[in-house]
Amino acid sequence: MFSALRLSAVTIALSLVGTLAMPPAYGASIPETKEPIKLTLNEWTGQHVTTKIAGIILERMGYKVEYVTAGYLPQFTALSDGTADAALEIWLSNIGETWPKAKESGKVVEVGDLGLKAREGWLYPSYMKDICPGLPNWEALKSSACAQALATADTLPKGRILDYPPDWGSHSEAMIKGLDLQLQAVSAGSEGALVSELKAAAVKKTPIIAMFWSPHWLFNELDLEWVEMPKYEPACMDDPKWGPNPNEVGDCALPNSEIIKVAWSGMEKKWPAAYRFLQSYQMTDEEQIPMISAIDVNNLTLDEVAQAWVEKNKDTWQKWVDAAVK
Repeated sequence: MFSALRLSAVTIALSLVGTLAMPPAYGASIPETKEPIKLTLNEWTGQHVTTKIAGIILERMGYKVEYVTAGYLPQFTALSDGTADAALEIWLSNIGETWPKAKESGKVVEVGDLGLKAREGWLYPSYMKDICPGLPNWEALKSSACAQALATADTLPKGRILDYPPDWGSHSEAMIKGLDLQLQAVSAGSEGALVSELKAAAVKKTPIIAMFWSPHWLFNELDLEWVEMPKYEPACMDDPKWGPNPNEVGDCALPNSEIIKVAWSGMEKKWPAAYRFLQSYQMTDEEQIPMISAIDVNNLTLDEVAQAWVEKNKDTWQKWVDAAVK
């Protein structure tokens, strides 16, 4: 799916040759305070890429940046009380009520759309169509034979859906209930565990269906397909009469996710130029996917990959900086 976007370790390594540019002088007003801007790092590589690149550019502007490791949902506590200043990759389809409540409080504000075009849902390696005939249609999962093939010792007689790590929130349980499936969601321990299990299953051709997302480098490595659900409509979430199950909500696909940047409400006043830069900052699928692959597959470091992007794309980010400091 994304094979044309693969970025080799050699390409990235070559882009690092040369001396990194020193931070330019933007005037005595920047930084507005010598206190560090704290950016949160969550549990997946793409978010690390997004955050590190923004941090490097902020440092080029003259700011001090610190990276704070934080759970995806728990980070909103830190953002609300100002112990963290910004989170740069919030998937609205998988945040539940955490973001709406934080926004309503006025303590966390939206900084703008990030630019990634996302999809989330259940997917499977293509050989699963022989194990659960009828895939990609979701109704193939209603088969008792399919559920039995997916079952584990912990889920019998139900089949297992490999789900997101607990800190990420989950839609799987609502989808299982809404579609009345004999399945059980079981959380992976981390992004790495989720990816490793999908890869191991693909090698052995063992039955597996998992909650997953795009953009991700794994689409470069495995032949993966999405389970096709009833098309999402807002009524799916609050009107039981909508959809194939007249007794439950949640009987539909997930909406395509908006991915936004958010910040502590005091950031704009404390670091106005940095805040304006984050408003302009963008990341695309075509940019992020090869960088994720370079880190997770080719074993380059986050710093190497992020610095390479900054060096290669100065014409792009310099416009954001220039607009921010005027």
